Amino acid sequence: MEQNEEYSFDDIKSDDFRSKFHPSATSTPQTLELNTTYWYKIRIQRSNELENNFILEFFDQTIDEITAYIPLTDGSYQVTELGDHKPFAERFFKHKNFEIPLDFQHDVPDGIYYFKVKSSQIADIIIVLRSVKYFVSYALSEYFSFGMFYGMILVFSLYNLVLFAAVRKKQYLFYVLYLLSVSLFEMSSDGIAYQYLWPNSPQWNQLAFALTLISASSFVLLFTRALFNFKERAPWIDKLILYTLLLRAAFFLYSLFFDQSLFNYKFIEFIPLSVAFFAGLYIYFNGYRAARFFVIGYGFVFIGFLFKLFIMLGITSLNFGIISYYSLSFCFILEMIFFSLAIGDNLRILKKEQEKMQKQVLKQMTENVALKDILNRELKSEVRLRNQELEEANILLKQQSEEISRMNELLQIDNQELKHDKQELITNVKKISRDRALSADVDFEEFSAAYPDADNCYEFLAELKWKDGYHCRKCANEQYFNGNTPFSRRCTKCGYDESVTSYTIFHNMRIPINKAFYMIFLVYTTKGKISSHKLSEIVSIRQSTCWSFSNRIKKVMVEKKVLKSTDKHGWSQLVLENDI
Repeated sequence: MEQNEEYSFDDIKSDDFRSKFHPSATSTPQTLELNTTYWYKIRIQRSNELENNFILEFFDQTIDEITAYIPLTDGSYQVTELGDHKPFAERFFKHKNFEIPLDFQHDVPDGIYYFKVKSSQIADIIIVLRSVKYFVSYALSEYFSFGMFYGMILVFSLYNLVLFAAVRKKQYLFYVLYLLSVSLFEMSSDGIAYQYLWPNSPQWNQLAFALTLISASSFVLLFTRALFNFKERAPWIDKLILYTLLLRAAFFLYSLFFDQSLFNYKFIEFIPLSVAFFAGLYIYFNGYRAARFFVIGYGFVFIGFLFKLFIMLGITSLNFGIISYYSLSFCFILEMIFFSLAIGDNLRILKKEQEKMQKQVLKQMTENVALKDILNRELKSEVRLRNQELEEANILLKQQSEEISRMNELLQIDNQELKHDKQELITNVKKISRDRALSADVDFEEFSAAYPDADNCYEFLAELKWKDGYHCRKCANEQYFNGNTPFSRRCTKCGYDESVTSYTIFHNMRIPINKAFYMIFLVYTTKGKISSHKLSEIVSIRQSTCWSFSNRIKKVMVEKKVLKSTDKHGWSQLVLENDI
């Protein structure tokens, strides 16, 4: 490995530079100097047992620039450029990692391969030689694992989003946003996001991981704060969480606008993670059992975070393959499971506390009723004592009181008789007015006295329509109860709801019902000779509407052969279009 930006490839491959390359002291070489050019070389020895088609694969998807120099049979080198600074579509293999195809079909001598690497982030330089056959199998398995992982995140997110829509608790929304932030961070780290979300925006790769990291740490703190209601249970922890959020936001803004290389210090998230973990431990050890699953879930993430940190610090014994590489992802899955259990446990405890409060309220109400009964008995006892004290004084007034009571009874009887006579008088007046309106030529004002409003008209129409009793038109049942509209009737057997205007001349009519009554009366009393202009003038309705309705009335008169008679209900024969 050689670190220098001034040398050309001819310089690097010369004999003078052989001594400048030295083996890596760690299992995973890293580009610790940001935006600095590193040179790496590897030797591949050709074996007759090898297949013809192989690839070289770089595991770190965040490397900005890779220039590979592949030896050819004629001694020259084939130059291939890779890196996340190039659009995704330019890759030979449409895969999240960087792959360089090799062809061993011809007798290729043992060769030294050179790689020039430059990155704005700390990158792991892991180069693996794979056969194409093995690569396809491994890639399919890996993408299937990614599908399972992100599918679980999506399921947990949708589930908690439904809970948020149902109960309107903000902790569910914070948890959904936290899960989505974790998902985007993992996708940014493993290259899935570049492949599927922004394949034509390589510049976004330099900021996406930083934005998703602060989003995840912020929303997990907000979720912790809302889930355990630290504002009431532990105000000082609530302030600690808010101060941590402010400091994390300040660090992000400073890094964004002044020094973006600070984004590489990803383990700054250890601070908000520790604060959230401490908050969960504190609330649990202070007797809030709903925090136990939260502490367990966060414990897994905390362990995974420390595991990655120790590997980064050079403890290579912890780096033992794919389990180490994806350890934090496994911990995130366990965290999601236990966080969901914590949310469910929190709901259960809240429900239990609510039931306990309801029992206390019921008990208090029972005690209040018992106290009320005691007070009532005491009050009755005092009243009886007071009555006994006043009994002697009441003896003198007793006879007068009895006489007054008798007079009141007589007055009450007289009042009842007067009320009855008054009601009969009102009924008779109303009946006389209606009979006069039904049998004589009256103006609209007098006619309105008999039918002052729509309810009176509907009441008369109901009496006329069902004068022979109710019969359901659907099932012939004779029992009914009130329908949805005034004076309508609903069958008790089949549920058919028949309005009062159905099967009458007023069905689907938009004219006020009392004016329609009067128009029928006028057309009937004039034997259909009144003009629509005259009707429009009398009832103050448009002439076209009067013409249409009067023609409808005249048609019924012709069909039923109804002529004016002295029968007070003669005009009402025109109301029912069909026999009821």
